[in-house]
Amino acid sequence: MAGKNRWLLPEGIEELLPGPAAQLEQLRRELLDLYSSWGYELILPPFIDYLDSLLTGSGHDLDLQTFKLVDQLSGRLLGLRADMTPQAARIDAHRIRRDAPCRLCYLGTVLRTRPDGFDGSRSPMQVGAELFGHAGAQSDVEILELMVATLALTGIEDIYLDLGHVGIYRGLAQDAGLDSEQEGLLFDALQRKAIPEIEVFLSALDLSTAQRERLAGLATLNGGAEVIDKAQALLQGSGSAAQSSLEDLVGIARLAERRLPDTSLHFDLAELRGYQYQTGVVFAAFVADRGQEIARGGRYDEIGRVFGRARPATGFSTDLRVLMRLGNRELAQPAGAVLAPADDDAALDDKVKSLRAQGERVIRQLPGQTGSISETGCDRVLRWNGSEWVVERIAPDAAG
Repeated sequence: MAGKNRWLLPEGIEELLPGPAAQLEQLRRELLDLYSSWGYELILPPFIDYLDSLLTGSGHDLDLQTFKLVDQLSGRLLGLRADMTPQAARIDAHRIRRDAPCRLCYLGTVLRTRPDGFDGSRSPMQVGAELFGHAGAQSDVEILELMVATLALTGIEDIYLDLGHVGIYRGLAQDAGLDSEQEGLLFDALQRKAIPEIEVFLSALDLSTAQRERLAGLATLNGGAEVIDKAQALLQGSGSAAQSSLEDLVGIARLAERRLPDTSLHFDLAELRGYQYQTGVVFAAFVADRGQEIARGGRYDEIGRVFGRARPATGFSTDLRVLMRLGNRELAQPAGAVLAPADDDAALDDKVKSLRAQGERVIRQLPGQTGSISETGCDRVLRWNGSEWVVERIAPDAAG
């Protein structure tokens, strides 16, 4: 039985056939041109890297998502990249080493041990951009703008952005004196917005009433602009770290509203995606009738420290395959082709070279080949008219 199913792919692993692959390539080229026009330079990180480099600052989640193996040359653990963000940080910190802000972009397949992320795939085609070397709201909003431009280019319409800030929860947890285990347990409950569970958990801790109310209140702070007013009231009396983080979020939101006037902004102060390594604003893009985010990002300062140079950093990533499936763009279908006979003729060879130089697809017949002309994708044929080789349209009834 196993031998009969060798065409099957592992669960969560996809392949693209010629038509969709050509459309994906079209989007890939257009996106890289878009990023270049914003000043983002393309990098091509390796598919396999030392494990400790791949997991830098990423926490436990990415560790579980990474395929691991032993390098037969060095004996060190290697990993197949599950996310290119740490690699981009390494390249900025150790290889490029600029003082000025550095804008990098990437596009390539990553591999994960379990389905996760935007569409349940284990082999997303990750596309993203990272801005290193600036810590202000302007760089966060530039990344937000570029993420929205990415979605627009691929035909994604009617999106809304969900904004949060991990510094608010981190500041409140610090103010309450939570240890790492307590912080982690409460974090998990907040992600699920399990309010009764949160209240029971907090009631067992030696906290003041105000501290309990602030931490529990995060689970209810999601919605429109009114969330900011509620958050400001809730955080009164808290430590400076949480209040400073809220001010940071407000500044980013105000600038984003000016730069992206046609994009809806929502807030969720209990959304702490990437909490293990994010240090500031976190954001995600959603579309109507789809609960799963289609792009995500945020600030992750200091990730380059282990590579010898800590730098402020912010960025986003998404899965190009998902965007192509969800987008409303009319992508170009593969162009027709010219069928050239198998004749051994110098004039025919020259004509084939000339047509290809003009951008035409020319397919040479092979001696003794079987199958119909339509299977080759050709809609024209080269024929000798007595004096030269000319291109003629194939009649539909002759293509069978």
